[in-house]
Amino acid sequence: MDSATEAFVAHRNLLFTVAYEMLGSAADAEDVLQETWLRWVKVDMDQVYDQRAYLVRILTRRSLDRLRALKRRKEAYVGPWLPEPLLTAPDVAEEAELAESVSMALMLVLETLSPTERAVFVLREVFAVGYEEIAAAVGKAPATVRQIAHRARRHVEARRPREVVSPSQARAAVEAFQRALEARDLQGLLDALAPEVVLISDGGGVKQAAPKPIIGADKVARMIVEGLGKAQIALTSEPTVVNGNPALLLRLDGEIDGVIAVRVEDARITGLYYVRNPQKLTRITSEIPLTLK
Repeated sequence: MDSATEAFVAHRNLLFTVAYEMLGSAADAEDVLQETWLRWVKVDMDQVYDQRAYLVRILTRRSLDRLRALKRRKEAYVGPWLPEPLLTAPDVAEEAELAESVSMALMLVLETLSPTERAVFVLREVFAVGYEEIAAAVGKAPATVRQIAHRARRHVEARRPREVVSPSQARAAVEAFQRALEARDLQGLLDALAPEVVLISDGGGVKQAAPKPIIGADKVARMIVEGLGKAQIALTSEPTVVNGNPALLLRLDGEIDGVIAVRVEDARITGLYYVRNPQKLTRITSEIPLTLK
């Protein structure tokens, strides 16, 4: 391979992870990666001091353009919007920093930032990129980037999960939820769910989904039990790892219906993120490599 191709291949997983955390969409992340490659092969390698930094700079600019387009697309989206779930290797869950950074819970918090705030937060807080490099990528002065980073960090800290539980604790909570779900056990669901649990479902206008988040263990549990009871269909669930965290792959009458990602705090489930939109379920059958390096 020539030096440009070799550098791109060496950093591809990192670039995809950065783009995905900025965009919340694997499909758009892949598009941005392609745009980055097309720009990269035109660069004079003799003028590039740090290939990783230069690639991240190109990727960031392309991602910012895509973020602004995505904002308009999401405004027209039918019902709640959730990030596109990714099947990740089990070892991703063991890397606490990576697992939290791509979790559904944090990705939804990042959705509340402006495009520039999100880019700065992801580059600085997740990937530890220097302020000078970020400034070059987003087209701002370093002092301005520091202010944006401080504002974004404060915003995220106020909304992110209160604690990060161990992978074993998260798995135990999901297993308890799975048993109650398959048995249509109302009390079992109530025991697995925290009182303030929030259920968000994303059907994209293609599959049925609640038009607004459902809040409270009693409402969530009863909606699940009553919904399955009315449907009179065979439900099976399979433990999996989505976005570095335990999740359930649901099948109705043998066909994939969706993925439920969970947020666990204090050994109970505080967030359920049910992705049913078929367009977002194309990357749940083969593992996607993610990395912070």
